[in-house]
Amino acid sequence: MKIKIEIEEALDEDEALIRCRRLTEEISAIQKAVSETAGAAQRFVFYKGNTEYYLMLDEILFFETDEKGISAHTRSEAYQIKYKLYELEDILPGFFMRVSKSTILNTNHIYSINRNLTASSVVAFTDTHKQVYVSRYYYKPLISKLEEKRLHR
Repeated sequence: MKIKIEIEEALDEDEALIRCRRLTEEISAIQKAVSETAGAAQRFVFYKGNTEYYLMLDEILFFETDEKGISAHTRSEAYQIKYKLYELEDILPGFFMRVSKSTILNTNHIYSINRNLTASSVVAFTDTHKQVYVSRYYYKPLISKLEEKRLHR
């Protein structure tokens, strides 16, 4: 496989083009990796009071519904965002995953999962006290996604 980079300063935005004879698993994996890398660099607008914040998606640990709407949590802060959870599911990169009716989490920041066979499991994140609950319905898909990420590193 050849990899070629062309620098064209006249472009309005960067683009990545993959040329292939046919779509293979390897090509799909490359496309997914590029998409997720580009997605992590995406900036969204978040709100706290009357202030707008522009954060990288990779800074977000999880999104959850609360009495004010949808909150986006970083390690130390919580912000509001003007999307519904189902809209976020459609636009977030693949390293985000729905884990309950009220939560979408960033799988890149999972530190541990405390499994509970009779109720929700608890996910802890690196370098913070924040935690989220994973419903039993989403537990196995989450474990599968984490295993897939581990095998493709």
